Amino acid sequence: MFCKDMKGYSVSWTKHKNEPFFAANHTRRQYQCTQISYQNHSPKLAAFTSKSTLLPILPAIVILLLFVTSVTSVLSQSIANQTFRPGLDLHKLRRIRAHLKKINKPSVKTIKSPDGDLIDCVLSHMQPAFDHPELKGQKPLDPPERPKGYTNEETVVESFQLWADSGEACPEGTVPIRRTTEQDFLRASSIRRFGRKPRGVRRDSSDTGHEYAVVFVNGDQYYGAKASINVWSPIVTGQYEFSLSQIWVTAGSFDNDLNSIESGWQVSPELYGDNHPRLFTYWTTDAYQATGCYNLLCSGFIQTNSRIAIGAAISPTSAYNNRQFDIGVMIWKDPKNGHWWLEYGSGILVGYWPAFLFSHLRNHAAMIQFGGEIVNSGSRSYHTSTQMGSGHFAEEGFRKAAYFRNLQVIDWDNNLIPLSNIHQKAQHSNCYDLRAGTNNVWGTYFYYGGPGRNVRCP
Repeated sequence: MFCKDMKGYSVSWTKHKNEPFFAANHTRRQYQCTQISYQNHSPKLAAFTSKSTLLPILPAIVILLLFVTSVTSVLSQSIANQTFRPGLDLHKLRRIRAHLKKINKPSVKTIKSPDGDLIDCVLSHMQPAFDHPELKGQKPLDPPERPKGYTNEETVVESFQLWADSGEACPEGTVPIRRTTEQDFLRASSIRRFGRKPRGVRRDSSDTGHEYAVVFVNGDQYYGAKASINVWSPIVTGQYEFSLSQIWVTAGSFDNDLNSIESGWQVSPELYGDNHPRLFTYWTTDAYQATGCYNLLCSGFIQTNSRIAIGAAISPTSAYNNRQFDIGVMIWKDPKNGHWWLEYGSGILVGYWPAFLFSHLRNHAAMIQFGGEIVNSGSRSYHTSTQMGSGHFAEEGFRKAAYFRNLQVIDWDNNLIPLSNIHQKAQHSNCYDLRAGTNNVWGTYFYYGGPGRNVRCP
């Protein structure tokens, strides 16, 4: 499109089809060009008026007034709807793109997942973790030895990831990273805290909107944990709500210096834009205030595997009264270097959290927790219908309720051992509950979850 600028020179502009923020600028520029067009014709209009009666031009004046009135009305409505905020929107877009430039690294190959995700194969030494000052110039470490008593002899149905269904894979020497997009940021409640859990998350409180059904052990020194976690696709009903099932490895105070390492599966429409369960990691050293993040959205976790993309959708998943699928998750401290490693599935090492990230967890964990968590945003006058686990209560049992099985912890001598002195906590048992047990096949296990809002949970 061509128009006159304020000095009368011809200028041109184009609207990029993939940049929605410029849609608002398009309206603004049309309006400016129309104004200028009338300004440039005003001398002719004055001359015409001086030589003729006013009557013939009255229709033109009326049309002009109607046009200006209609444009003003449209602009007012756009501003009211927050669709015409060029200054704010452009500033926000610049911030988003600057952040994207930090976390989306150059790739040697990109794979399109069936769910629309883009998986970038990034050279391992160029992943976001190595932006950290203490890691610059380093490369991922070799894998450590597994804990004593570790075995993969149990029959575990391996849950793979949806992006691998394309038949493509990342080459050796690279790590697959889910590409973060502008749309991911625009869904977030805050650009500054994108990729972080909400502030004020208190694992010992029920007043934060976070609700839990967990089994936990404390009162000893722990160097890791292991479990098989049943995978479902629970319904998440709120824009800023999520549902997850995970292992927590924690130490420190819940008030201000909690160290936490977390991994499992999560459904988060805000973070990922859909309702697929996804493998995730999280870490913090200050009770979720300023440190840490999900997955690879900040410097921290170092990925070593070329087959697993953290944050990618898990496929297949369990179905009610049908086939069940588990993922194996193990987090443990390497006795040699002190780093905390993550294993996924049956023996797949994903990567590690460097020891220097932490304060309390540089030594050992003081509590291990297994279970489910949801966020009840409180945006309604009734309890959320966001589901935990399968969306069914624990009492329904196998193939209907979600479960954790073969729960173990790792001791000071790097031994995998059964849990002892188990505690249970289901904060709102009418909404989400839990039932634990022990047998020779599943070891220590528990069923958990629920539908959220129901006749007993109004």
